[in-house]
Amino acid sequence: MKTLRLIALIAAITALALPIFAADCSKTTTTPDNTLSAFEKSTGWQLLFDGKTLDGWGFTDPTPGGWIIENNSMFYTVKGSGYAYTKKTFGNYQFKCDFMVDKGSNSGVFFRWENLNDPVETGFEMQVYDTADKTTMSKNDSGALYDAVAPSVNAMKPAMQWNTAEITCKDSMIIITMNDKRIVVANLDRWTVAGQNPDGTPNKYKRPLKDWARSGHIGFQAHGGKVWYKNIKIREL
Repeated sequence: MKTLRLIALIAAITALALPIFAADCSKTTTTPDNTLSAFEKSTGWQLLFDGKTLDGWGFTDPTPGGWIIENNSMFYTVKGSGYAYTKKTFGNYQFKCDFMVDKGSNSGVFFRWENLNDPVETGFEMQVYDTADKTTMSKNDSGALYDAVAPSVNAMKPAMQWNTAEITCKDSMIIITMNDKRIVVANLDRWTVAGQNPDGTPNKYKRPLKDWARSGHIGFQAHGGKVWYKNIKIREL
């Protein structure tokens, strides 16, 4: 009965939270890359990358050449090792981007990243990985809330095809959507034990996720494989 009550509580929390996230981002129009549609402008979206400059972005490794602009995208060339990150920090928001990976490439979208010197232990990660061929999804496959929640379905497209991801953060709730499929719903307040997920499986984190910062940078991981990001935008909640 305790398990049933817990499931019912999680369902109730999710049902209450989801309307907040449904601010009609489904309304899309054909607009050029790295621009905002009239609807997006009217509903408070901000562009984080204009396709032409890296204004507003910092890099944990300042050596030039790791991140460049290629075909209107932020492109990690594997020549450096530094993550890219927004100089601004954000708390509650909807974030969207398009991304593409090379064959076998691994990256990640980091969010609520508190300490720029320690992305792994102070930043949540949506895994970005060439795992389109997987049939059973793990907590380390593309779209996962890394090492915490596996994607409910494999929404990843094959290498060298564009994907669209949306990450919504509202207080303790995290929702991840990829290619129009909602694949992760997590209430961080359920992560009460360091190194352990609510289902009892281990994770690598030294602090319970409920204690992590609820505001921080957004960033892209450099992990030794080529990856592209574009149409990077945010709407604060």
